[in-house]
Amino acid sequence: MVTIASAKSFSLEIADIAPDKSISHRSVMFAMLASGTSKIENFLRAEDTLNSLEIVKNLGAKVVDDGEVIQISSEGIQEPFEILDCGNSGTGMRLFCGLLSSANGHFILTGDKYLRCRPMKRVTQPLHDIGAVIDGREDSNLAPLSIRGSSLKSFDYSSKIASAQVKSCMILAALHADGICTYTEPELSRDHTERMLRGMGAGIKVDALTTTISPIKELLSPLSIRVPADPSSAFFFAVATAITPDASIVLQGVTLNPTRIEAFKALERMGADIRYELTDDKYEPIGNIYVKYAPLKAIVVEDNISWLIDELPALSIAFACAEGTSTVKNAEELRVKESDRITTVVEGLKACGIVTTEYADGYTVTGGTLKSATIDSDGDHRIAMSFIIAGLKCGMQVSDLECINTSFPNFFELIKKITDIKFIL
Repeated sequence: MVTIASAKSFSLEIADIAPDKSISHRSVMFAMLASGTSKIENFLRAEDTLNSLEIVKNLGAKVVDDGEVIQISSEGIQEPFEILDCGNSGTGMRLFCGLLSSANGHFILTGDKYLRCRPMKRVTQPLHDIGAVIDGREDSNLAPLSIRGSSLKSFDYSSKIASAQVKSCMILAALHADGICTYTEPELSRDHTERMLRGMGAGIKVDALTTTISPIKELLSPLSIRVPADPSSAFFFAVATAITPDASIVLQGVTLNPTRIEAFKALERMGADIRYELTDDKYEPIGNIYVKYAPLKAIVVEDNISWLIDELPALSIAFACAEGTSTVKNAEELRVKESDRITTVVEGLKACGIVTTEYADGYTVTGGTLKSATIDSDGDHRIAMSFIIAGLKCGMQVSDLECINTSFPNFFELIKKITDIKFIL
């Protein structure tokens, strides 16, 4: 458990926000599809992403890591001796399902107790439909998952949900299907997979909400990428600034991909003073984000939900500090993240004295005065960090903290620049 003291105003420049988790996962996986040696700088060295790196090693890749640059070379996916442990990562498990469904061999994917309870049928069912051989608990819905690589048919798939994980899984499967494939989603989800694979030479075209994928006939060009800072991680400190009078912060080297900064745009709509500076644009637009405190007002969040699904718990802390009642709609996806984030956010805010109402697809939050409370993260890193940020306003105790290491290992080092913290055994 950690005790967080309330914070006074601060002015910071932060250059060591955790590297992007989504891009780190993808960079090591996609290196398996390349000829030659891929080079990855600023890889996120957190539990989930290191699990993906270990899986790649178990799949036969040669990995050289000097602590600064990771070099990966592969002669194709090999059948592993080991069970492949994804830890707490739904991204890892779902994307590996797509990558391995056409590989020659038998593969078993598992994870921690939380991941083994998360639904996987959203990827296993469409993969089954194109010929993948996948088995698991509850009719292939729950891990451990057993995959026997097989020949895959081309597809025209329309997803009922906007999910970058489902889309990425199916794109990876499509690369080794027997013909051109199309994937259509109800709204545009995060597009790192399309950008990165196109940069490696894959035949991927995006027209509005439909992605067309041509199967690859030869290995792709190797990656040479510096992973930018994770906007989902940076957002915790944007919220910390937005709720602390006279505070300001510069978040350096963050991806400015439009599908990744929607939460910042929502915070802008609430009244926060935010400015963006583009500094690089190869695989991803990268730059700096400047945030200054300003009084916040309530908003409705109902569009582009898939672009800010991970940031909604932290954004809810801003709702609690805003004037009026904020509403989140169309966010059923929150219920199948590391925890049921609708329930955990609502219960946590109620414990802090904030009026909230829970609905099937979202919730309302009426701004008020946050009060100190003891919050159990339920093993969810974003819930833990969100209520630690709330503690900057009123003081807080948060338990079940090991999960933070899955995505943001230096989180507490950065919090210490803002306020005092105390760990309690």
